Amino acid sequence: MSADYYELLGVSRDASAEDIRKAYRKWAMKYHPDVNDAPDAAEKFKAIGEAYEVLRDPQKKAIYDRGGDPLGHGAGGPGGPGMGGFGFPGGAGAAGFDMGDLLGAMFGQQASRGPRSRVRRGQDALVRLSLTLAEASFGTTKPLKVDTAVVCPNCHGKGSADGSEPTQCGTCHGQGDVTTVQRSFLGDIRTVQPCPTCRGYGTVIEHACGECSGEGRVRSQRTINVKIPAGVTTGNRVHLDSQGEVGPGGGPAGDLYVEISVAPHNEFKRDGDNLEIVAKIPMVAAALGTEFTLKTLESEREDCKPEDREVKVSVPAGTQSGTRLTVEGRGVPRLRGPGRGDLGVTLLVQTPKNLDDSQRELLRQFATLRNETRPEASVDKARKGMFDRLKDALS
Repeated sequence: MSADYYELLGVSRDASAEDIRKAYRKWAMKYHPDVNDAPDAAEKFKAIGEAYEVLRDPQKKAIYDRGGDPLGHGAGGPGGPGMGGFGFPGGAGAAGFDMGDLLGAMFGQQASRGPRSRVRRGQDALVRLSLTLAEASFGTTKPLKVDTAVVCPNCHGKGSADGSEPTQCGTCHGQGDVTTVQRSFLGDIRTVQPCPTCRGYGTVIEHACGECSGEGRVRSQRTINVKIPAGVTTGNRVHLDSQGEVGPGGGPAGDLYVEISVAPHNEFKRDGDNLEIVAKIPMVAAALGTEFTLKTLESEREDCKPEDREVKVSVPAGTQSGTRLTVEGRGVPRLRGPGRGDLGVTLLVQTPKNLDDSQRELLRQFATLRNETRPEASVDKARKGMFDRLKDALS
């Protein structure tokens, strides 16, 4: 073994299996006799094939790294089975070389390696849950119906009708795959495919369960209680470990993700951790100042404490329509971190309508006292446009 296999493939000694496969694919496509008619192409192709045969196999690679001969050149000679036999003119015979590995490396196909397990983890699942604003803001526990895969109640996941264990497949003898050999000018081309009898499991179930057809699981609807933390909003997901679909063969269940959707409220609106509401008050109350009681969003919860059902809002005298008052700490609990947002109350001052004669006369007297019988239109400078503000500044 005078050649350095790592140098032939151009990889380091700590290269991964994928790096080795990519390197072999690169050189095999370059020196393949069908695409390269150079005199030494066949020999180079044979050499890199030998290097790949050793480095792709962990046992052979370990022997080579220790200085041993993993292909047994001394026993088999240059044309023996250890060389792999590429079948080129002047080269060795076709014994031992798996063309499936070459085609897999060249075209990205991976051959089957050993039987598949019947027991596998189930898939994760995503469901959506609609909540009211109060439920999302203050948390709740909701029953949720999920259509999912559960362990077969008849065979308890084994897949057999009589509870027996699967037996070894007679076609592949437990290997899970079968090999077909075809003669070609390159030698014997061996193709490895999943066994058609056992579908790659290496075992067969003699008498499949009639309930699950040997899958070990069935479709069913079950109800789970989902605990929703306070402060969630539309788009947030609650992760429930091992509450997804049960895997084939009664394997462990995947995870369940519950995506939250919050329905709009008729009165309250959420803005981050704050709650906003519009309250209407009479014109006289806004002018003189007042205090009123506001029903809170928390009052919609069945377990709401009596002291949390209402909140008092103090309105200063002379309050204008559109004024926003803040009630601290009565908003939404923060999802991550302590504390709560605020409750914002925007006041809408209502002008009285449908006045009788005495009320209208009182308002006239009030206007006379205020010298407002003929009010003049004025522009609020705070609401002027940019050019008007610039004009005032220059003058």
